[in-house]
Amino acid sequence: MNAARSCKRYDEVALVLQGGGALGSYQAGVVEGLGEAGIEPSWVAGISIGAINAAIIAGNAPDQRTRRLEAFWQRICRQPGSPGACTLPQALPMPEAMRTGMAAMASWRALTEGQNGFFWPRFAPPVLPGTGSAQSASWYDTAALRETLEHFVDFDRLNHPSAMRVSVGAVQVATGNMRYFDNRRERLGPEHFMASGALPPGFPAVVVDDEAYWDGGLVSNTPLLEVLRSGRPDTDLLVFQVDLWGARGAVPTSLIEVSDRQKDIQYSSRTRMVTDLMGREIEHRRQVSALLALLPPEHRQRPLARRAARFASPRRCNVIHLIYQRRPREGLTRDFEFSARTMRMHWREGLDDARRTLRHPQWLVLPDEDSPFVTHDIHRRVPAALPAAP
Repeated sequence: MNAARSCKRYDEVALVLQGGGALGSYQAGVVEGLGEAGIEPSWVAGISIGAINAAIIAGNAPDQRTRRLEAFWQRICRQPGSPGACTLPQALPMPEAMRTGMAAMASWRALTEGQNGFFWPRFAPPVLPGTGSAQSASWYDTAALRETLEHFVDFDRLNHPSAMRVSVGAVQVATGNMRYFDNRRERLGPEHFMASGALPPGFPAVVVDDEAYWDGGLVSNTPLLEVLRSGRPDTDLLVFQVDLWGARGAVPTSLIEVSDRQKDIQYSSRTRMVTDLMGREIEHRRQVSALLALLPPEHRQRPLARRAARFASPRRCNVIHLIYQRRPREGLTRDFEFSARTMRMHWREGLDDARRTLRHPQWLVLPDEDSPFVTHDIHRRVPAALPAAP
């Protein structure tokens, strides 16, 4: 069964990208794997680093995306002042203790020196009240990210009426409300993607339309629910959800492990909660649609029937879940460990997971009417179909 042909049976193919800092190269590997199979998303949605990857995906031609993603990740994983991308660590095997030490060094350098084309430390951050502004109240300055985005993203292409849909989430600082910037409703520029990744107190708020925004991960680290709810209710939807944090983990026994586990729980997508909720909702909508079809024509224009028709939907939905699996001894700093070697390891793991997922072509089949909402995950091994509501 051809994967690309199976995907074309859906009205919409969405790529959903979670936030996770340096772990985001895993998503780039998944994109490469989907491209190998000829799968072309019609919609890409992201939070934080997922939003940055989304900009590069939507802002480049399909045959250029992998190359441009690679160039972007090479740039930001180079330390400030380094003459070029480092290729040596990719080729050499390394003892685990040495790798752990190098990862710790890379994390320390990110904290103290920043990352090339991404952020750098403020040497006099405004600590006291009234000494700064929304754009300066942070430990790091992200002005370099705007230039990087303008270099790697064709914003005219991204905003073209025929382009794939793009949605990125950010939190309005003054209200605490989540907002999704969407190229179907407004022209998107670098500031929208920077706002989605403005995680405080490390990064400053980004002002869009005179309002300050922070990282969308403060409220929800995945746009999955937005994608499932904001699409047309009569469309059959295939979602590739690419997560960088897993909800499951060991019970911690030290304060360092507590902080590490807290981060996992805080930023994981809670995908099972979302899919359970949406599975029930889609099943209810289909039941209402079936019941309305039984009404005599003369009753279908009654107020109650017309209100029910707005809720009814025959939609079917398939969520393919890919989750980065953390390695042993990968600790609290993994989301800001930007070494070139680790970046390539994450990329390779994303590519491998995409290839393994697509070796199950039956997972891409359009769900049937008895199970209109299904989810699949290679790390769960057994595909799950949500039971119909009683």
